[in-house]
Amino acid sequence: MQVVLSQRLSKKFKGNPIDMYEALRNMNPSPYMYYLDMDNFQIIGSSPEILVKLEREKVTVRPIAGTRPRGKNEAEDIKNEKDLLCDPKELAEHLMLIDLGRNDIGRISKVGSVQLTEKMIIERYSHVMHIVSNVTGEIKNNIKPLDILRATFPAGTVSGAPKIRAMEIINELEPLKRGIYSGAIGYLSWTGDLDTALSIRTAVIKDNFIHVQAGAGIVYDSVPETEWEETMNKAMALLKASEEVKISNEDR
Repeated sequence: MQVVLSQRLSKKFKGNPIDMYEALRNMNPSPYMYYLDMDNFQIIGSSPEILVKLEREKVTVRPIAGTRPRGKNEAEDIKNEKDLLCDPKELAEHLMLIDLGRNDIGRISKVGSVQLTEKMIIERYSHVMHIVSNVTGEIKNNIKPLDILRATFPAGTVSGAPKIRAMEIINELEPLKRGIYSGAIGYLSWTGDLDTALSIRTAVIKDNFIHVQAGAGIVYDSVPETEWEETMNKAMALLKASEEVKISNEDR
């Protein structure tokens, strides 16, 4: 059993939200970058993770689970990578989420088409590194994009497993509704292709406040302090980008 519990960090924000997006692009370039202006609030993100992608009948999920902070130099970076890949807890959780991804994809894919095309590689970002795997399948006939979203949402990497019980525990323990956090941002094309990012590493700016949410996977033998530090490391790029905008405005 694993439950991904999250905390929300909120602070005053001074500046133009589009400047925050520019700072984030420079500081933490990621596979999915987005800025959405909803009039009375803005959503700004640099997500590393696919929720689900459909391209020419091929469906992909790419679970990210297992995190370490980036090192201060190359030697420390390599040390943190080795530590991550040798941590039995992190590996067990990642394998569980690979299986969950296979099950999600398997419900909408042709028999025998589900493949693990990448297993436990390391991806590096500005403040953290992650273990990442890639699961693909060939969708069944008559499967629609919304069927694919239903089969894969929410991602196990932000809920835990088994999903339904994990979500029940999240609802019991988290004091605030998640909002955009752990949802999806993406598009559906005229050709039926679908590409959605998991909305993590994402900030909401509203009423001169910035809100950033980050989570960590909790299991029986988790160390609370370590899991808390993981959430802070995940939120760090967004918080630093907001500080950069504040300092820039003060210097003008």
